Amino acid sequence: MSIIAWLVLGLVAGFIASKIVNKSGEGLILDIVLGIVGAFVGGFLFTFFGAEPVTGFNLYSVVVAVAGSVVVLFLYHAIAGRRSI
Repeated sequence: MSIIAWLVLGLVAGFIASKIVNKSGEGLILDIVLGIVGAFVGGFLFTFFGAEPVTGFNLYSVVVAVAGSVVVLFLYHAIAGRRSI
């Protein structure tokens, strides 16, 4: 996939995951970064459990990226929440 496709996939996945986790976005840049990291995490997790990783710019890849982004956002909020205490 091209870098533009990764950015778009990351933005979509990060936005959807942030709406799932905390009902509000984290901001455009952070949504993209967490979405791209989430795509890698989702690909790793899906491969670990025997499923296909991110295969291109399609609906399945968005699902994988969103699943990974949700995991990354839970970790992000756990770490950020711990720092504010």
